[in-house]
Amino acid sequence: MTDCIFCKIVDNDIKADIVYQDNQATAFRDINPAAPTHILIVPNQHIESVNALGAEDEQLMGHLFRVARQLAAQEGIAESGYRMITNTGAHGGQTVPHLHIHLMGGQPMKYPMG
Repeated sequence: MTDCIFCKIVDNDIKADIVYQDNQATAFRDINPAAPTHILIVPNQHIESVNALGAEDEQLMGHLFRVARQLAAQEGIAESGYRMITNTGAHGGQTVPHLHIHLMGGQPMKYPMG
């Protein structure tokens, strides 16, 4: 998708603080962090949201979760705990139409979120 900001980050057309990248996923720091550690993990291929996932994407989603676990350890938040959020659709709070996981931690996370 040519207008997708996350696709442009994956392709290095837009600069971002990338903390992880492989052939399936890219992770970068959120420019408006809601926690001391706030990293976005995205599939390199454009998938609009959870609603666009198919059975063929199961391995990719497992990979994204493994990347999240690895980054939590790397960032020093694995032991204290962290939150992973995937927003879907306008009412779910999704503002960029490219599937992404928010990895957040480094402070106690409030529940419920507002």
